[in-house]
Amino acid sequence: MKLGVKAAFDREMADAQSAEAIGDIALAKHHLERAHILGQRWYAAHVKPHFHMLRLALKQPDTSEARGQLVRRIGAAPFPLAGWVPDGNTRGADVSPTMPMPIPPDLQFLVEGHSLRNGLILRGAVVAALVAAYLLFGR
Repeated sequence: MKLGVKAAFDREMADAQSAEAIGDIALAKHHLERAHILGQRWYAAHVKPHFHMLRLALKQPDTSEARGQLVRRIGAAPFPLAGWVPDGNTRGADVSPTMPMPIPPDLQFLVEGHSLRNGLILRGAVVAALVAAYLLFGR
């Protein structure tokens, strides 16, 4: 993850925690959605906002959002590894997980020029190694 993107991602995650701490769930979700936009091209950063969105949904309790986040937690794994994510998608349960959305203008410059196709061969090798390890040792 580029330093500028990482700093912005970390700031959005911290702002989400601060908003949650004062009880502003809507603002916390807003920052988590922005963190998702920034992190969706990197696996660990992609799933972290999903985890926090699920936790927020369970605290409210919002069964629709919780169910949607569970599905997204499962589905979030293969897409960045395969080189595909819908740009700008906030990944809240109220939006289709495959629908591209406009990237907020203040985040646009951070993600501009980054392609998931970069490093696709390396990700393919990692996936192949994981499959091979499972087939050899997982039984």
